Amino acid sequence: MASSPAALGKTPGRSSVSTEPSAAVMGTYGRQNIVFARGEGCWLFAENGDRYLDFGSGVAVNALGHAHPALVAALKAQADKLWHTSNLYRVEGQETVAEKLTRLTFAERVFFCNSGAEACEGAIKVARRYHYVSGHPERQRIITFRGAFHGRTLATLAAAGNEKYLEGFAPEAGGFDHVDAGDLAALEAAISPETAAIMLEPIQGEGGVRAFSPEDLRAIRDLCDKHGSLLVLDEVQTGVGRTGKLFAHEWADITPDVMAVAKGLGGGFPVGAILATAEAAKGMTPGTHGSTFGGNPLAMAVAATVLDIVSEPEFLEGVRTKALHLKQGLSGLKDQHADVVEEVRGAGLLTGLKLKAHVSPQQLVAAAMDEKLLLVGAGDNCVRVLPPLIASDKDIAEAMQILSRALSRVAREVG
Repeated sequence: MASSPAALGKTPGRSSVSTEPSAAVMGTYGRQNIVFARGEGCWLFAENGDRYLDFGSGVAVNALGHAHPALVAALKAQADKLWHTSNLYRVEGQETVAEKLTRLTFAERVFFCNSGAEACEGAIKVARRYHYVSGHPERQRIITFRGAFHGRTLATLAAAGNEKYLEGFAPEAGGFDHVDAGDLAALEAAISPETAAIMLEPIQGEGGVRAFSPEDLRAIRDLCDKHGSLLVLDEVQTGVGRTGKLFAHEWADITPDVMAVAKGLGGGFPVGAILATAEAAKGMTPGTHGSTFGGNPLAMAVAATVLDIVSEPEFLEGVRTKALHLKQGLSGLKDQHADVVEEVRGAGLLTGLKLKAHVSPQQLVAAAMDEKLLLVGAGDNCVRVLPPLIASDKDIAEAMQILSRALSRVAREVG
């Protein structure tokens, strides 16, 4: 029988952890001073019993909310059988999930890893290796876009080229050329005989919820075809139903050659994947890449369940309907709080509020948290609104009411 809170020395509703963060944890995050004890659906519950409406979704990770029964069951069932064998042997779950992904997408080959950064780093390797085995080892450079975010490894930091994140980590990894999003002339001018690929996020999440138009995505696909470069998409944040399609590039009716996926794929369990055509992946032979934990049985059990749920047409239609309600709500808030909000951005349930110059994202995130709503800051003076894909109309309506109160707070603070 499970022990009661009292038997464990805990008083229900009271925190069992220190009120101050531990100095033993490396201070690389500007964390909010709160500890969550459990989650249910779109809600998180703090140790003191306070509940918060989670419209940050662990930065677009908790696609199916917290403690989704199907994910919990899949993880528990697999945990009772097998956790890890390494990639020295076949992993049944990898083959199952890879078959699902290749059936649902452009891809013909899949490599499993643990995070979005790993997926992006691996996608870069796939692109460079492709040209190497094709007899063009000089084609090593990747064109990326200013404002991008591809992860925190040295190569992915260099790919994004954000000076804020690169500071103190010299020398910068080479092989990347940066252009402004939306400037197709500059993009084509940057293509050289050494260009291996063009890499982009269909919507720059960390960069401020800035979307490439379908027309630009089609034009970039055409440029890659014209110059023999690969199109690499980073759908770490935009993928797995977040925009109302399984992957965001589907809205532009294009396909990439290589794609990085993570976040929502595991619904909260760490998992990432590199998807590629057979042609693009032809250089990835034994010994060229690897991951000790990538594609472990636990991650695969969860990812298979996530894909089964999210890929259903009815589920994606539901995301699109919710997205319309969210967009309408945010647009109404922009009108009501025009002194604070400049623009509503994004697609699907990857949305953002660009704030007026005299307001900071941190102010709105803090005000919303005081009102028990969780949001996520971003670049370009933007705050992300990222509800779980299972959010109900009632959840969205409640979030809009709370957000309105938070915006009023901010208006008073800066007024």
